[in-house]
Amino acid sequence: MKVELRYASHPDDAKKYDTQRLRKEFLIENIFIRDDISLVYSMFDRYIVGGAMPVNSELKLETVDELKSVNFLDRREMGIINVGGDAIVRAGDTKYDLGFKEALYLGKGTAEIYFKSVNKDNPAKLYINSAPAHHAYPSVKVTLSDAESVVLGSMETSNHRTVNKILVKSVIETCQLQMGMTGLKPGSVWNTMPVHTHSRRMEAYFYFEVPVGQTVCHFMGEPDETRHIWMKNEQAVLSPSWSIHSAAGTSNYTFIWGMAGENLDYGDMDIRQPDTLR
Repeated sequence: MKVELRYASHPDDAKKYDTQRLRKEFLIENIFIRDDISLVYSMFDRYIVGGAMPVNSELKLETVDELKSVNFLDRREMGIINVGGDAIVRAGDTKYDLGFKEALYLGKGTAEIYFKSVNKDNPAKLYINSAPAHHAYPSVKVTLSDAESVVLGSMETSNHRTVNKILVKSVIETCQLQMGMTGLKPGSVWNTMPVHTHSRRMEAYFYFEVPVGQTVCHFMGEPDETRHIWMKNEQAVLSPSWSIHSAAGTSNYTFIWGMAGENLDYGDMDIRQPDTLR
């Protein structure tokens, strides 16, 4: 299992980053590695982002030195969304079958966790987010039919999209972790517009279903000092609380948003209108 530690950045420092430094600090390029688990431990709200891709064998989620705990979820909660072939997740004494775009919430105190693909020729790709937890809420599987879905935007503004709120307080109980999935309609490329920040929580975006040969330009930074990172399919990016988080692609795509902090109110946003950005 590969674990990378990343420290938090002050917005004044980030203003001076060149392209290479921006990518080093915020972009997560290799989410899925065959027969391995890859994680990034960020000092932004101690959020963990990564993925598991079991192919030939079952993978066990081991604890890591940074957590100083016997089990990975002794003091944490976790959200998993499958973006590959059918998966089997064993968590403690319970087995969960996860299909494409199905999610699983694992509560604090869940002991041994294993990931397995049903078919190695179409392996599972399990996207993982984890945050510190203060209470043990029940583990639960959530499908898109269980999610709270809303259609936003329009073709005229190139941001016609469906937002699926999956692991949020209106659907399940969590301590601070929230996750969801947004799909852009054909012909639309913009997400999260108008842009916003929320100092009460940080966020991570994972882009997938980006067609071969296409790309997504992720926008970040303070509203008056924006920056951008070009991203490929199945890559993720960290978004500090002081940063906007929006993107435009050369095609439509899907992305998973995850966040943690002190406020579970999905509408907690400090919005900036497009014509005020710099």
